[in-house]
Amino acid sequence: MSTMKYIDEFRDGEIAKALATKIRAEAQPDRRYHFMEFCGGHTHALSRYGVPALLPDNVQMVHGPGCPVCVLPIGRTDQAIGLALDHGAIVCTYGDTMRVPASGSLSMQRAKARGADIRMVYSPADALKIARANPSREVVFFAIGFETTTPPTALVIRQAAKENLPNFSVLCCHVLTPSAITHILESPEVKQWGTVPLDGFVGPAHVSILIGSAPYEGFARDYRQPVVIAGFEPLDVMQAILMLIRQVNEGRHEVENEFTRAVNRDGNLAAQKLVAEVFELRESFEWRGLGEVAHSALRIRPAFAQWDAEQRFDLAYRPVPDHKQCDCGAILRGVKRPADCKLFATVCTPENPMGSCMVSSEGACAAHYSYGRWKDIAIVAA
Repeated sequence: MSTMKYIDEFRDGEIAKALATKIRAEAQPDRRYHFMEFCGGHTHALSRYGVPALLPDNVQMVHGPGCPVCVLPIGRTDQAIGLALDHGAIVCTYGDTMRVPASGSLSMQRAKARGADIRMVYSPADALKIARANPSREVVFFAIGFETTTPPTALVIRQAAKENLPNFSVLCCHVLTPSAITHILESPEVKQWGTVPLDGFVGPAHVSILIGSAPYEGFARDYRQPVVIAGFEPLDVMQAILMLIRQVNEGRHEVENEFTRAVNRDGNLAAQKLVAEVFELRESFEWRGLGEVAHSALRIRPAFAQWDAEQRFDLAYRPVPDHKQCDCGAILRGVKRPADCKLFATVCTPENPMGSCMVSSEGACAAHYSYGRWKDIAIVAA
């Protein structure tokens, strides 16, 4: 597929059929294969293009926690809402974050309806413009996401420092992919109980453009788990699944790169240098569904403390449990599937999400709601 250049080529039905035939031929009928697609973009692609229906019954995909808004804990959203409601700050964030459920039946969208000045932006640079245009107001950018969205946040912090902009700060909730994968592999469900069998990972696409393929080599070696980095198109994912099956069959546990048109081993060194200049590792950070995960998130370095909202507003973090009936946490860990949740497609829908997995199109519940829930309906003969 290295000669393919245009997006429709990566959605070619005939090639998909040929790949499906290869997968069926090479998947050994006497064994089962369980592969986790870590990234929410892959979860969306699998559901949108019906890839699981092309796989044999003994090849199962397990949804992972790689959806940025899905893993954002309630306590962090509460902090952002508190900055707007209690401190009168203008809080800027990405669109999906607006609808993430928070405490007291609130979300950022509902807090905005109550009078909070919360604004959706397309990039951190938009928040910086708002700060310049409102010198008498505190402006906070609520920064979430994996390694992909971290460099733009680093850029605006560095720019704010360069301009000595006094009314701008960032509430940093950026998280890291390799730490989360290691946490999953160390979890009781995988390591002790075997309730989440895993035979390999479909590695993230955009994240890997930034960090390269090298960071996955450690747990591929130490946990004997094959990894194949894949693009977001359906043929990318299918090729990655085929490559994983071949690794399992041959007893290999290596990092392979299907997404060679965008990913190399070292990643984007300029972006990595920028991130390292502005951010440092947190000791620990709470993920929705995973709990506290060591060294899995970033905080703003002391040199840029003036633009750190946690420091400026002396914010203390308070963990908040999810809705008692929401299975989002178990779904993020791969323990359950969306249809296993009692709330799914009843009281919990994309229009009225009870859990974060229903908010973003990359969330497992939202993807299954949009593209797969009809398969859960039992066919009754007339």
